[in-house]
Amino acid sequence: MSTVVIPEILLPSKADMPRWAVNACDQYTSDGKYWEDLKEFVGDAPSALNLIYPEIYLKDNTQARIEGINAAMRKYLASGVFREVKDSFILVERTTQSGTRTGLVIAIDLEDYSFERNSHAPIRSTEATILERIPPRVEIRKNAPVELPHVMLLYDDKAGEVLKCAKRGETLYDFTLNMGGGSVKGTRIVNPEEIIEKFNAISTRGNGEKFMFAVGDGNHSLATAKTCWENLKPTLSQSELATHPARFALVEAVNIYDKALTFEPIHRLIKTDKANLFAEGLRLEGCGRAEIVIDGAARAISFPENIPEGIRQLDSYISSFIAANGGEVDYIHGERELKSLSALGVGVLLPPIEKRDFFELIEKGGNLPRKTFSMGEGNEKRYYIEAKKIR
Repeated sequence: MSTVVIPEILLPSKADMPRWAVNACDQYTSDGKYWEDLKEFVGDAPSALNLIYPEIYLKDNTQARIEGINAAMRKYLASGVFREVKDSFILVERTTQSGTRTGLVIAIDLEDYSFERNSHAPIRSTEATILERIPPRVEIRKNAPVELPHVMLLYDDKAGEVLKCAKRGETLYDFTLNMGGGSVKGTRIVNPEEIIEKFNAISTRGNGEKFMFAVGDGNHSLATAKTCWENLKPTLSQSELATHPARFALVEAVNIYDKALTFEPIHRLIKTDKANLFAEGLRLEGCGRAEIVIDGAARAISFPENIPEGIRQLDSYISSFIAANGGEVDYIHGERELKSLSALGVGVLLPPIEKRDFFELIEKGGNLPRKTFSMGEGNEKRYYIEAKKIR
């Protein structure tokens, strides 16, 4: 079976799109006001906000929230909120402060994906998967009738061959996103088979190995989908194994060389009342550069030139510091947000990984340290728009 498959995509047919689409659930995890303001804006309108679990609330009345999400999904399916888009991919043009980023909403076969560190699967994880983060997400997904993806996969297409062959059909949506997310336009792509052929053509590496996609955003969400599929497989017949909708995950695929796709580091925020002690004990060496931030003021510190190795050293120090002194670590997208939150303790602003090095780093060294990079600022993350049945 093909790694890339043509999904039956669900789009809202009865919704105010600016209130329907909402940002990825793993954003603004220390900013409760963001999510409260979003909830107020959405009001009682049909919205993806009712179908996702923002991670800021993962420890807040979990079971009731999950039951509410599943009930909302069933209600939306039964009441005609969704319509189906068949035999197509969707071309997504997302305009933010970084420019217009172009992606393709496709489905991928989870049999061809692995989150193991040194995997040679066609679809590979790019960062270390924290196994203890999967079970709570499995609880959210295991009884859900639909999925809404914030997963973004990267493909290596410097010549832009995939999008060159895409044939556009009707415009499916075109609107301004809430909460400063820019704007988005979705167009039906009417030749998905040709797109699949092109993905296959560009994905063979110099050693003959197929490396089609690297996970850019949503690593733990895709790992959760994989885990749920593996848990379901023993209950299925041979014919069901080949066609069950949970085998296929909806994602957006983006060319790593897209000019509006900015690679941003994911910064560290250590929530502690011993900020100066943390700063005094941090000893990283190298010709690279990072910054430490206390009460909004940043100063440069040395950092290894090998960025993944530097992050491993930093994370090890953070873990040992918290074990000795208490505190908590959070992962922050965006320099401005980190500086504004640094009053909670101490922040570390990290350097970015270059695009040209990305696929080679994965091929040679396997997974990067968790939370190494992010694609764009928090407001540029993929908004939930499309959905797909998984039951």
